[in-house]
Amino acid sequence: MIRVAVVDDEQLVRSGLRMILGTAGDIEVVADCGGGGAVDTVLAAAPDVVLLDVRMPDVSGLTVLRALRALPRPPVVAMLTTFDADEYLSAALSGGAAGFLLKDTDPEQLVRAVRTLAGGGSVLDPGVTRTVIGGYLASGGASPEAAAAEAVRALTPREREVLAHVGAGLANPQIAARMGLAPSTVKDHVRAVLGKLGGLNRVQAAIVADRAGLVAGGPGGDPR
Repeated sequence: MIRVAVVDDEQLVRSGLRMILGTAGDIEVVADCGGGGAVDTVLAAAPDVVLLDVRMPDVSGLTVLRALRALPRPPVVAMLTTFDADEYLSAALSGGAAGFLLKDTDPEQLVRAVRTLAGGGSVLDPGVTRTVIGGYLASGGASPEAAAAEAVRALTPREREVLAHVGAGLANPQIAARMGLAPSTVKDHVRAVLGKLGGLNRVQAAIVADRAGLVAGGPGGDPR
């Protein structure tokens, strides 16, 4: 079972996420709470994945993220937001968030995202991808990725295409459908791309794709 904790100041949101995730046979919501008691709750419940609200009145989601990532055995943390333009998202990326999801994410997509996170992957909701990338670049926090952008030149044409889709926020099944490949093949390509980029995670690779001009509407303006 994948153990999940939900941290959000709104009881309605916590109940909704608990209900949605409870429909999956391999996911169990082991705890839900507001931000103030999040660290103690996570310590007691030992979840694999934490879904963490970015904006809470009692404590900043960024503060909670830093505390969770400092734990001896930190859980995977994905940020939740109702905003598709949130200035805190780039800081959350720098703080070690493994994903960004809108609170109105489709239930099936949410379940898939939790499974991806539990498996060591990263997830980006297409609704927040541009905000994350734009904010991170504007903050000047992308210097570690700037060097990795040079490695894009060493990618094969197919790997560059895969990276472009990652930069657009597509999940592996969506990339497979776009490229006419098996999901397992796409998974192998993504793994190879991340390795060639210096072991980046999927979120960081999306930023590299944007910097390299592989994402439509990005700095380079060319999806290829």
